Amino acid sequence: MTESGFELGLDDPTRAGVFFVTGDDLNVLAAAAHDAGLLPCLVDLMGCGNKATLLLRIAVAMDFPTTSSRNWDALSDSLRDLNWMPAQGYVLLFDGAGELHYVDEQDFDTLVSILDECNRAWAERDVPFWAFLALRERDFVALED
Repeated sequence: MTESGFELGLDDPTRAGVFFVTGDDLNVLAAAAHDAGLLPCLVDLMGCGNKATLLLRIAVAMDFPTTSSRNWDALSDSLRDLNWMPAQGYVLLFDGAGELHYVDEQDFDTLVSILDECNRAWAERDVPFWAFLALRERDFVALED
């Protein structure tokens, strides 16, 4: 048992991926990530209504270098690098991701695709890279449609 009482296997890169959760899950996941020796990073997407704001929020939350551009390719490159914040693994926690899905489904889908791509890149290096996107109940239904 870990310090927080949660053992989710977050240190296993073969289990890592991109997952949809509820907002209530984020604190538990952050504690479990910390206990597993991984670096949790909370990205607040509440009120995020466009690509520029989305990219800025991620860059600020993850302390991207100031030389990093604000486009999809730069996001992918930065998330696959992270040399400025060395860790045994990474857990990205996106609060309010359901709101982004509602406001701009295309940007939401692009974000999910990039996170999935980054997960695969880190898995090749045997490093866990998790992304948890907090959705509202109605967002789960919308994703099924």
